Amino acid sequence: MHLPSVSRRRLIPASLLAMLVIVAALAAWRSAGAPAAATPGPEGVAVQPVPALAPAGAASGAPVDHITCRGIGSETVTYHVHTMVTLYVDGQPERLPAGIGITSPAVTTGSGASTFVDVGLHDCLYWLHTHANDGIVHVEAPRHGTFTLGELFAIWGQPLSATRVGPARGPVVVFVNGHRQAGSPGAAVLVPGGVVQVDVGRPVVAFRPVTFHVTGVCGDGTNGCVTPTKG
Repeated sequence: MHLPSVSRRRLIPASLLAMLVIVAALAAWRSAGAPAAATPGPEGVAVQPVPALAPAGAASGAPVDHITCRGIGSETVTYHVHTMVTLYVDGQPERLPAGIGITSPAVTTGSGASTFVDVGLHDCLYWLHTHANDGIVHVEAPRHGTFTLGELFAIWGQPLSATRVGPARGPVVVFVNGHRQAGSPGAAVLVPGGVVQVDVGRPVVAFRPVTFHVTGVCGDGTNGCVTPTKG
């Protein structure tokens, strides 16, 4: 009688073990289902099913550099553009929360992917703010100007440096429309209709372009959206 060699006896169980691992992985994937798809948000832009980097918090209402916080009765908008800001922490996507740059008591409608935060009768709105969970930063200013990522984070009350983005720590890389930025992350310009991608930690995610179009009105608290909305 021919007996199998030792190496052959070991090979068969190893092959079976590998097959069992694959089957178990497939079963787990099927039980969990496919990854959740992005859901269209209240601004017509997809809301990714990922966590917020940090809560919107309560904006102070105090001026941030030259940027002020205005109520419904004193807000005048002659420059209104949008920029998409995407975030990656240790290679995993996160997002901006709705309500950055809007003081309390804000007006909130909907929930989850449909959350929309706006200025009410008794609060104020900074020129840089977010209404929804979709990464869209609104620039609604009384005059044309250049606005930066650092100003947005200052209004948000979150740190931004070469080694930190909000509560996340690690090396920070910023892309603007696919171009890797040199110097301070806070100096990155919120380009009208553009995409600013912020990576913190490792690995660095290569720039991922996003095409977006914001729909709907300028917001209940906007008195004078006299320029066409871009992006």
